[in-house]
Amino acid sequence: MRITKYIITSPESDILPSDIAMKIYRSKNDVNVKETCFGVIINGEEKALNELLKEIRAMDPNGIFIKDRGFPPGDARRCRGRRGGGARPGFYMIEHESKMLPLISKALASEREDMDIVCPPKKRPLDLEKLEAIIKTELS
Repeated sequence: MRITKYIITSPESDILPSDIAMKIYRSKNDVNVKETCFGVIINGEEKALNELLKEIRAMDPNGIFIKDRGFPPGDARRCRGRRGGGARPGFYMIEHESKMLPLISKALASEREDMDIVCPPKKRPLDLEKLEAIIKTELS
């Protein structure tokens, strides 16, 4: 059975979509590859693809994300070249999701390293007595 996956890199990752594409080409697996601005679309036999995805994820476990895609690259139902141009369906969702990836990457890294996540202190409202003192000083 052939499946299609979207491999998305975090904007803060040192791994580029072209690095992933080159890794796939070097693997000599029978897969279709399409490089995109957010990552790579890959289509192939499920068993070979899953093994390849493990190798790709190992390149940057916290910065590479893999997502199912319902259609292979170039499918007429999704190909914008055949639809008259414009953004491909789902592009804006992937764009929105990719903005959150640096935060997810940091959370994954802290979990793997067993580090404490440092949260900034919560801002508290100004104390009433302090506010009154400031007002009195400004008015006099």
